[in-house]
Amino acid sequence: MSGRTRARACPERTCVGCRERAAKDDLLRIVAVEGVCVPDRRGTLPGRGAYMHPTRVCFDLAVRRRAFPRAFRGPGAFDTTDLRRYVEHQGEQSPQ
Repeated sequence: MSGRTRARACPERTCVGCRERAAKDDLLRIVAVEGVCVPDRRGTLPGRGAYMHPTRVCFDLAVRRRAFPRAFRGPGAFDTTDLRRYVEHQGEQSPQ
């Protein structure tokens, strides 16, 4: 027997905010488009992606730690206004 299991492993990614590993499906993919952090819910936008839990806590941690320039390997700051709006809107929809 080869030691492989029949079930496929679920891909994991690290949240740029809290730095915890989680299933790729549980995280929000973010890409940089012309200096703006854009949420990529479908995971189809081209370019380097960063992953984050779609929560305000992880968003605030990522901004405070300057995680986006490091994740996208780009100089300077990235505009996170659209991403903040998306995360805040998601928080309103989730049950308390």
